Amino acid sequence: METVNFLNKLGSSDFESWVLVQKAYRDECFGEDIMETGFNQNSGYVYIALENGIQIASCFGQSVDYIVYDFDNGNESFFDTYEEAANCLDIRI
Repeated sequence: METVNFLNKLGSSDFESWVLVQKAYRDECFGEDIMETGFNQNSGYVYIALENGIQIASCFGQSVDYIVYDFDNGNESFFDTYEEAANCLDIRI
């Protein structure tokens, strides 16, 4: 897992996003291998990228999105639940 020290760059709503992302990981998919954690300054998303291809992300303290990136066409699909994202990738949960 690659970890970058990004917490000192977060504002208060970004930090709230970080807490929401961690809670979502704990509650929905704890035990899945984490590839990377980070903060995208361009989009405002705080995220946990999982080895299975799903990203758990939140921005500005908003609810969590589960994002699946299609490497073939470059499209991102956003889901409200981990289960929906896993179904998109045919991952058994």
